[in-house]
Amino acid sequence: MEQLNSSTRPLSLLWPLPLRTTGSGRTGSAAMAHGPSHSTACGILQDRDTNPYPLHRQVTWKLPTRIYQNSIPGGSTVLETEELMMRCPRLREVKELAQGHTADPDWASYKLGIFICLNCSGVHRNFPDISKVKSVRLDFWDDSTVEFMTRNGNLRVKAKYEARVPAFYYIPQANDCMVLKEQWIRAKYERQEFMAEGKTISPPGNREGFLWKRGRDNAQFLKRRFVLLAREGLLKYYTKEEGKEPKAVISIKDLNATFQTEKIGNPHGLQITYRREGHVRNLFVYHESGKEIVDWFNALRAARLQYLKMAFPELPEPELVPLLTRNYLKQGFMEKTGPKQREPFKKRWFALDPQERRLLYYKNPLDAFEQGQVFLGSDEQGYQVYEDLPKGIRGNRWKAGITIVTPQRRFIFTCPSDKEQREWMESFRDVLSRPLTPLSLLTASTESGYSSR
Repeated sequence: MEQLNSSTRPLSLLWPLPLRTTGSGRTGSAAMAHGPSHSTACGILQDRDTNPYPLHRQVTWKLPTRIYQNSIPGGSTVLETEELMMRCPRLREVKELAQGHTADPDWASYKLGIFICLNCSGVHRNFPDISKVKSVRLDFWDDSTVEFMTRNGNLRVKAKYEARVPAFYYIPQANDCMVLKEQWIRAKYERQEFMAEGKTISPPGNREGFLWKRGRDNAQFLKRRFVLLAREGLLKYYTKEEGKEPKAVISIKDLNATFQTEKIGNPHGLQITYRREGHVRNLFVYHESGKEIVDWFNALRAARLQYLKMAFPELPEPELVPLLTRNYLKQGFMEKTGPKQREPFKKRWFALDPQERRLLYYKNPLDAFEQGQVFLGSDEQGYQVYEDLPKGIRGNRWKAGITIVTPQRRFIFTCPSDKEQREWMESFRDVLSRPLTPLSLLTASTESGYSSR
């Protein structure tokens, strides 16, 4: 390669990024052909030792806006990307289209012809048979690759591979866990399940199979048979493989499913919740196969959609889809005092369900039942939250206080840090500012606002 001046020297690129797999907790926006992500919460970059295309081995960085000659057959010119973008308006246009729908699309799958963000590049890099990744700013691009990108782009690829995504199918969002993103990419590009010319997609309907379920009392995961009856709106599970009597019969009406990989301690960990005798019952399950657990998740969503269409026939489908399943808006430890507010503060695990407007609290994160719950109405109903403790009340170990006022009473909490306090306050204010939906009104009519065990 010809060096243009003595001050232009190649620099070896080492890539010090977090490479740890964690879990999922909060939601973001999804769009374009790859399911965008801009958070490291899911740990979607592999360890260097297992990455098939480690960046510190494949990239040599050059100072920007320089043109170099490379020994490509035919004598093609290789442009550094910043210069390439300036000299190729069409490619710049394609990238700008991606920019409008994706956070920082400074990477590209040059095998698919799409621009992607940093974390999605890590997911794509896990599947070199499907996708091959380049950096827009750090790698060199030859003429044929540039031309391929201009012929494709995010909008065209999305139209091709997402032509028929079923309404119930969950499209991964920014902070979702690795298994959802991996199976979304495999379903689109490897199995090509949603292409227009593919076979007709029908709702999953009934489903039967085995999942590993955590025991309520002994914390041991045991193999259990699960049966989903979509038409009847029921999910059953059996403790014995050939058992005739189910251990539990769960109504789809009261069911939610959310991936909680970090909390469960398994990359395929799924939490299923439902109401039982006035309380919320939690089941923690997983399957060795990422495809199997995601298929179960989408089957539950399809059954939920079928139920909601019958329960709310006046609502259009797009308004029902957000009600199929939901993630917790915020989870974590806080300390709370009792109703007299003279009781000692005790450490509890809290989970905020934004759809049903419930703040649930547990002694431990993997408890089968909650110890209590707080229903959160709206600002207009007089529900309020304050970033402080009432006068004369002091926390135990933690001092960052929060006070929630409901028509029944006030609830007092302390957070382990100012950062946690700010995040909880933001989440509480978010819920209180939301108008009540038909589903939350139904929840409010069956709740007294507080229950304790």
